[in-house]
Amino acid sequence: MNYRQLGDSELRVSELCLGTMTFGEQNTLDDAKAQLDHAFDAGINFVDAAEMYPVPTRAETQGRTESYVGEWLSQKPRDKVVLATKIAGPGRPIPWVRNGSLAVNRANVRRAVEDSLRRLRTDYIDLYQIHWPDRYVPQFGATAYDPSSERSSTPIPEQLAAFAEVIRDGKVRYLGLSNETAWGVTQFSRTAEHLGLPRPVAIQNAYSLVNRTFDSALAEASRRENVSLLAYSPLAFGLLTGKYLGGPPPGSRLARFETFGQRYRKPNVEEAVQAYVKLARAHGLTPASLALAFVRSRWFVASTIIGATTLEQLDENVKSAGVVLGKEVLAEIDQIHARYPSPAP
Repeated sequence: MNYRQLGDSELRVSELCLGTMTFGEQNTLDDAKAQLDHAFDAGINFVDAAEMYPVPTRAETQGRTESYVGEWLSQKPRDKVVLATKIAGPGRPIPWVRNGSLAVNRANVRRAVEDSLRRLRTDYIDLYQIHWPDRYVPQFGATAYDPSSERSSTPIPEQLAAFAEVIRDGKVRYLGLSNETAWGVTQFSRTAEHLGLPRPVAIQNAYSLVNRTFDSALAEASRRENVSLLAYSPLAFGLLTGKYLGGPPPGSRLARFETFGQRYRKPNVEEAVQAYVKLARAHGLTPASLALAFVRSRWFVASTIIGATTLEQLDENVKSAGVVLGKEVLAEIDQIHARYPSPAP
């Protein structure tokens, strides 16, 4: 397993990160522990959670993912694990989190951090991320910015000051962004620099063979502000494994939760997936290995977040760390991308 530095932080993370959003819904506590052990034994030192997990988020299960991770973490050497989690923001219908008080302000940041620390059974969080912006932005499959959708939001300086407090208290080490825009990356970074507040070191956004929107403006912002990408959904909700070609198999995530994956039910997605699956098999690779190796190969990606519901799936994903794509395969990927440019942004 290779390790990479997050931005200008002291964090060195494995190039694969274990995502945990299924823990507590599709995966039991025993499942979760088995996955975490398997990943840890394979050299993965990076675990990502969120206060709103598991998904689909519900009042009855909210926080269960962090509790599962915390039970496992209590049995491991804390300094060997890079632990990331997230604060939920406004703009999504989750009124059971802090009774609907979701502004990313001082009071909510402090309460969210304390709640996550309690569930995670730890004294500090290595990377604390804003799950999605406090302000309005198009997200989760929406792409067009609509000024009429603007809402009141916590000013960026106030957000940064709130994170500075929990960092100064030793409860958080570094700040990260998620589902953010190029404008947001720049504003957070420059505002922090101007005011002497903590700069973000990472951004967690979707990135895959069928969603390469990060390649342009966000890639430039990432490089110039030294904010590393943590790529989530590298298998496009599992579509890039090829298992959904012909319809969702029984028991799969998209079969169980019909509202999931709307961003992947768009024109040309299936055609693109078919092309990538065919390419993988032509080169003796599994479709999942091709998809994960591609994301891992991007210069702006510090870590690729993998998730699974079975140990068999996880093992295949972990083994993809040994796959290096040659120039010929990368060229063929770009040819497919030219035919189907980011059909699932």
